[in-house]
Order: sequence, then C-alpha cells, then structure tokens
Amino acid sequence: MSHIVVFGAGLGGTIMAYEMREKLRPGDSLSVINLGATYSFVPSNPWVAVGWRDREDISVDLTKVFARRGIALRPEGARKVHPKENRVELNDGSFVDYDYLIIATGPELAFDEVPGLGPAGYTQSVCHIDHALAAKPKFDQLLKKPGPIVVGAVQGASCYGPAYEFAFILDTALRRAKMRDQVPMTFVTPEPYVGHLGLDGVGDTKSLLESAMRERHIKWITNAKVASVDEGLMHVEEVNEDGSLKARHDLPFAYSMMLPAFRGVSAVAGIEGLVNPRGFVTIDKHQRNTAYPNVFSIGVCVAIPPVGKTPLPVGVPKTGFMIESMVTATAENIASLLRGEEPKAVATWNAVCLADFGDEGIAFVAQPQIPPRNVNWSSQGKWVHAAKVGFEKYFLHKVRQGKSETFYEGLALDMLGIKKLKAIHIEPAE
Repeated sequence: MSHIVVFGAGLGGTIMAYEMREKLRPGDSLSVINLGATYSFVPSNPWVAVGWRDREDISVDLTKVFARRGIALRPEGARKVHPKENRVELNDGSFVDYDYLIIATGPELAFDEVPGLGPAGYTQSVCHIDHALAAKPKFDQLLKKPGPIVVGAVQGASCYGPAYEFAFILDTALRRAKMRDQVPMTFVTPEPYVGHLGLDGVGDTKSLLESAMRERHIKWITNAKVASVDEGLMHVEEVNEDGSLKARHDLPFAYSMMLPAFRGVSAVAGIEGLVNPRGFVTIDKHQRNTAYPNVFSIGVCVAIPPVGKTPLPVGVPKTGFMIESMVTATAENIASLLRGEEPKAVATWNAVCLADFGDEGIAFVAQPQIPPRNVNWSSQGKWVHAAKVGFEKYFLHKVRQGKSETFYEGLALDMLGIKKLKAIHIEPAE
C-alpha cells in the first residue's frame, strides 16, 4: 500500500488532501505537512487589512477536520525535501517517508529583494493573515493622520489581482470614512499597462481598470521598478519599452502596500531537477516532475513561464480555478499510478477571477488562462462584490466540512452565464 504526502495546507494543499482522500485504495494512507494546523483564506486578507474581517472570520483549525477524514496532519513544518530518498525532513528533525509527494507550499515572499520593502521595512502586505492584521493599525493611523498612499506590486511579482483589489478597497474604506479627499493615491506596477495582470490582459481588463482608476482618482505608473523604500518615501524607476530609464519618481507616502516577488520555499530550493533557479517546481503536463516521477506539484509553487516579453519581470498568476484544475488532475494521475496505469489527466488551467472593490468589482474568465484563448471575457458590476463574499463563505464552509467539490464551475454556470468550465481533460488511450 502507498503513503501519499501533501506538503502545504493552503488553498491548493487543503483541497488537494480532500480530493486525494477520495481516490485512495483501502490500505493507502495520506498525510499533510504544514507549519501549524490552521488554514487561512488568503483572498480575504485585503478585507482584514481595513478591518472588515478578523482572523477568526477566515481561519479554520484543520486538526479535527483532517482527523475526521482520516488525514494525518504533521504541523511541525518541513525543513527539507529529500526526493532521492523519498522522504521529507521536518523542522523538529524527524522524517516522513512517502511513495508519492505533492508539493503545494505556495511561495516564499521575496521582500528582501527590494531594500525597505515589506512588514520588516516600511510597506504593508496582504499576502499573509499576520501581515494583513499588522496592516490594520497602520490603516487606523492613516485615518487619524491622512496622507498619500502608494499601492501596487514590485518587479517580478506574479499576483496582481490583490494589488488592484486593495487599491479599490482602500478607496471605498476612505470614502466611507469621508476622508478620500485628503488621501491622494498612486498605483505602481511593473506591468506594461494597467490590467495586464501577468496574463496580457483578459477581455477588456485594460479599459475597465483604467476607467475604474480614473473614476476613483487613482494615478498610476506602469513599467515601474521599485528601487528601494525609505520611511515615507518610495524610489521608483519608470522604464521605456526597451528597459532603459524613462523617469525617476520619489513618491512620498503615509501608507503603502506593495506585493513582493515570489520564489520557491527553502525546503525545495536548490534541488537539481526538482526546481528552476527561482525555486519553483518544474512539472510536465500531468503536474509531474520529470526528474522525480513520484513527485507532483500544484498551485503558486509551480514554475510557469511568462506569457510574453515585458520591459520588467512580470510573472504569471495562479488563480483559483487554475489551481483547482491542477488539484483534480493530480488526484486523477496519482490514482492512475496506484492502479498501475499511466497518468492521462491534464489540467485545463482555465481561470475565473473575482476582483473585489469593496462595493463592486471586476470579474474575468480566461479559457485557458495562458493565451491564445477560446474564451476571453471580463465584466464589471456590484454583483462581483456579492459573488466574492459568497465565494469566501462557500470556500470556508467547504474547508470546514472537508469537502472537495469545485465552487468555480457552479459560479461560472450560475453567475457568469457561460458554459461549464472543465477542470481537466483525459488524454485518449493510444
């Protein structure tokens, strides 16, 4: 019988454990390695940072849920993966052996690549619940002493949706406090244009986001490299299409939230054949590593090349449905291997994304996420905010109940009015 280990219990890893559990044979076992026993719903972090949610609103203790589903939880966290030995070294020095490993760690946040960036420097973050909670008192200080805001993402970032979301959520929160007129806001991004999103746009995201920013009096700088951050002052270099310097901007701020670049976690960094130079896990179309065929990977920690050349590094985001399609494909493929068959499931990497503005928002559908696409659609309205709230409640309910069904397919059908999105396709038999 086989032991399957999932490394990571975030959005992808938790659902991976639930879906993999359904595929096990009698006698197979499943373990999850994570630092701590708590799942936190990362998409709600922008709401936490302005006080619209608290930790208990978006967190789930996985101990009882996993025990009820027959999933072993190892909350010590991992120090190093040893793929040649088929084992994972935990932070307490013990080891967990595996027959199949699924790496679902999410990223390491590379704040150190820009001097002064991040919670240890002078900017806030919504990448982690602890960061978002720490950002709330800083927002309260802004309300007491208004001043300029700088928000966005730095070069090499690959998750732009939360940056746009947070800019608009700040705008909404400030308007509700009757203080928006006292707070100029600038959006800074390495994207070549507003609404690129690391995907070369989806539908009309360029026009929709530019229009929303103009309506809310948010200025922007694209092709922007953040050189460094001092207390209350961000140093930005705007570049031309060929990467040469176009202009320097010294942007004063009373409050700033900037998304960092991502890299792979230290537990897999530098393992030849497993990860690329940035530390992301390399996979084939079956989510499988070629050097270590009993290792699979899903989610943000997977290596995906950029969609095209840009003056500054712009990474590709891994959105919710895309990750769930990786999960489903991986579960199917490991189940095939357990039966003595070859993997045949391929993730579709379709994307459904809801960008909340606090009172309305923008939704987009990309089939597949990486262009060229069969479907390339975006829309704006108050319904998007309602859908995001519904998404949060449903997903947390799913995690608490230990269920693996996909929310996004129902969302696409019921709210977007498009044909059903498929998570995977199965390659035909030869």
